[in-house]
Amino acid sequence: MITDSIKTEIPPGRNGTEDPEEDWTMDIEANPGLLDIDLKEIWRYRDLLALIVRRDFVAFYKQTVLGPIWHLTEPLVTTLTYAFIFGAIANISTNGLPRILFYLPGITLWTFFSNTLLNVAGTFNANAGIFGKVYFPRLVVPLATVITNLISLGLQITLFVALVLVYLGAGADIRITPYALATPLLVLLAGGMGLGLGMLLSSVTTKYRDLQKLVSVSMRLLMFATPIIYPLSKVPEKYLWIIRLNPMTAVVETFRYVWLGTGSFAWGNLLYSTSFMIVAVIWGALVFNRAEKVAMDSV
Repeated sequence: MITDSIKTEIPPGRNGTEDPEEDWTMDIEANPGLLDIDLKEIWRYRDLLALIVRRDFVAFYKQTVLGPIWHLTEPLVTTLTYAFIFGAIANISTNGLPRILFYLPGITLWTFFSNTLLNVAGTFNANAGIFGKVYFPRLVVPLATVITNLISLGLQITLFVALVLVYLGAGADIRITPYALATPLLVLLAGGMGLGLGMLLSSVTTKYRDLQKLVSVSMRLLMFATPIIYPLSKVPEKYLWIIRLNPMTAVVETFRYVWLGTGSFAWGNLLYSTSFMIVAVIWGALVFNRAEKVAMDSV
């Protein structure tokens, strides 16, 4: 009787290699330092970034009758409401501009800034289910928020430019300056400030969810400290410094100036907003990088 003896060995690696680590293509470990932000890793997850952007953009109008038109309807309805209440009833000056052209750019830019800040501030709470199960660079989510809001802003600015051309054709006293080509820089300032401040707040809202409600209310109040429903030229001198302390003031006023030929334009004010944006983004990214290590323990 012949018996076959079969000996089975479990190799040290998946393919029988000497080093078990040779078969792995990625090691996932905690970030060792505050300054360790891997931008290359974020670039490797660009496909995921695109998927999140598409999901968020489509989710805004999914199962609605008007579809993507809602991205234009909301600021337009808000503008018409402001034109009626603050223009027709309160009779607040618009420096001779058509009311819809005066209110629309401020509302559009402020909505972009405010939505970006609030959505980024709630990153950990809104995505706790995903963060607790799947690994990917957490900074992908705030970046996706900015890009999603940027697409919506692009549609709204297109609407604004179309209205400017219509009013120009009708003989309105407005003037498009060559500085209108710098519009992407103004958008960058608004989006960067929203992203940076949102990342700063995201580390706190994981522990104190009431803070997110407080921030939402504060953003509504802060809007009145921005020259959206009134021109900066009508602000009393003793309060002017308070309005200019708001970094969004220069963005809104400059946008009106380059597209309508009215408002204020000063390089010093833009430099202040730019410096504020850079500091907010860098500081926010560092705080967000540290917060993501412990956020899931408190969500």
